[in-house]
Amino acid sequence: MAHVVKPIRRLLVANRGEIARRIFRTAREMGISTVAVYADGDAQAPFVREADIAVALDGRTSAVTYLDFPKILEAARRSGTDAIHPGYGFLSENAAFAQAVIDADLIWVGPSPEAIGKMGDKLSAKALMQAAGVPTLNAVEIKPGTDIATAAKDIGYPVLVKASAGGGGRGMRVVENQADLAAAIESAQREAQAAFGDDTVFLERWLEKARHVEVQIIGDNHGTLVHCFERECSIQRRHQKIIEEAPSSAVDPETRAALCAAALTAGRQVGYASAGTVEFLLAGREFWFLEVNARLQVEHPVTEAIIGHDLVREQIRVAEGEALSFRQEDLTITGHAIEARLCAEDPDHDFLPSPGPVTIWRPSTAAPARFDSGVETGSEVSPDFDAMIAKVIVHAPTRREAAARLARVLETTQVQGLTTNRDFLVATLRTPAFIAGDTTTDFIDRIAPAPRRIPSRDELIQAAIAAALEGQARRRAQAKVLRSIPTGWRNSVMPPETITFTAGEETIPLAYRAGRDGAFRFAADDAEHRVEAFRAGEGVVDFSLDGLRLEYRAELHADRCFLHGINGDLELLEAPRFPPAETATATGGLVAPMPGVIRSLAVHVGETVAKGQLLLVLEAMKMEHRIVAPHDGVAGEIQVAVGDQVKTGQRLLTLTDD
Repeated sequence: MAHVVKPIRRLLVANRGEIARRIFRTAREMGISTVAVYADGDAQAPFVREADIAVALDGRTSAVTYLDFPKILEAARRSGTDAIHPGYGFLSENAAFAQAVIDADLIWVGPSPEAIGKMGDKLSAKALMQAAGVPTLNAVEIKPGTDIATAAKDIGYPVLVKASAGGGGRGMRVVENQADLAAAIESAQREAQAAFGDDTVFLERWLEKARHVEVQIIGDNHGTLVHCFERECSIQRRHQKIIEEAPSSAVDPETRAALCAAALTAGRQVGYASAGTVEFLLAGREFWFLEVNARLQVEHPVTEAIIGHDLVREQIRVAEGEALSFRQEDLTITGHAIEARLCAEDPDHDFLPSPGPVTIWRPSTAAPARFDSGVETGSEVSPDFDAMIAKVIVHAPTRREAAARLARVLETTQVQGLTTNRDFLVATLRTPAFIAGDTTTDFIDRIAPAPRRIPSRDELIQAAIAAALEGQARRRAQAKVLRSIPTGWRNSVMPPETITFTAGEETIPLAYRAGRDGAFRFAADDAEHRVEAFRAGEGVVDFSLDGLRLEYRAELHADRCFLHGINGDLELLEAPRFPPAETATATGGLVAPMPGVIRSLAVHVGETVAKGQLLLVLEAMKMEHRIVAPHDGVAGEIQVAVGDQVKTGQRLLTLTDD
């Protein structure tokens, strides 16, 4: 029977942020109209404005917006949609949603509900692999009657608690001993339910020194299934990938053949069509099956780069009834690609999410790179959703060149207004261990790349001079009187202008005077410098400092000075001329490190607690965060309750000395 091709006219993406923008880009190139759906907090997001049509989902959280079947389907009806792409995350691996889309007489852009059911669920996928003879790790599903202590003992500590649905590190906990097991399971179940609508979790053996390697597969409904080689995703924190690359530096041709054959075996057993990923743990040449992601992956761009094909385009063509545009023999590996996930999180504080406004977003043009971003200048990274700002991807002839280029592109990308992991990513890419390909899953703990860049004193002085020049030029341009008099003209000897900046713990006091020759004399740290400004006052400061030509981008927001130079971003705070009056501050209180929702309280008033003891659990950005006692003490007033929405800096409870 001939296959019928049914072209897609209008495509709804049941997702948000960079995911939606990525899929929209390909859809537009294919001549397909696009539809966005959005939660309340996303109303002004770039992906909403870029879509041809946008439909409000009337709600703030994932549960009542991007995970709500009826709302998504109603949005499709109202917008005249004829196809739905789920992106990745949210409902992308939900077989019931896929079936509901099909039952609504819409085209589902993804694998069949049957394939999702068998492969999207990690436990059923494991059983499938065991039947096919693919090596797997021992696993035990947690059910109401499961003896968790015995199950963990049989597997052997440390064990991994893992959500059966979804991915992205959510619903995952490594447990070292029995004492922490029950709490870890409960936490993982809550997180999985919130992120994927399914709280099924299981226990699995945890391998501390291995590599996370996955194989991209894609098939059509004409009997063709191919692999697109492997990616390595071993650089992770909190079980979430942050740097991915293709191909893996640890995979030789023989191992590659075995991995890819195992991945195709998985796909063929369920008649897989569309894009999917088969994940493995690799140690030497030995590998074990982990799971199947029955969807497109976040890291798919590195595969696109090395094979030269658009995987979203292939997904859409397959959904329309077309055959894949390539066969296995057409695919070869060209060069090396690396992707870094730029996230709003604080590496100095265990990578806690740091949501907030993106005051400046200016992708680098220092070298060729692909930016898959969900933000622009003025965007807000919401505490309700994922912390990722952008994926930055480079493709180069060799792995070393790709790492160097990506580090430089990240370094010269301006992203300011909130804390990010950018400096950490740059440091990681430049470590000797990464360059040598020594990238097992314990990389971050073992190598400990620098969490942030510490600028030199000379750089801080240069940046402070740039900020002073920008401010002086702007004030001069805004002057309402004596505008015709040259800068620096005086009819008497006047004291120099003084200004003080701070950068973290550093203080940079400056004194400067404009000369009649148009140059400035700056004094900093007991040294005097001749400074000539070639351009200032419009956001770019081009100047020479004792003959050294420098350029900074400079944006002034009240007393905050955002600067970007050759080494990356700097933020200076201009000190007030007169110190503010001192105010009394309360002591002994614990405050929220980020906006979120209180999920559980683990102490009561008057309870004696030890340093490191769990006090409460805060959910933010779809992850649970443990708030623990910073020192021994006694729990005083508890100022929040389970279910409360809290803001950054809001007092949670008091902890007095024992």
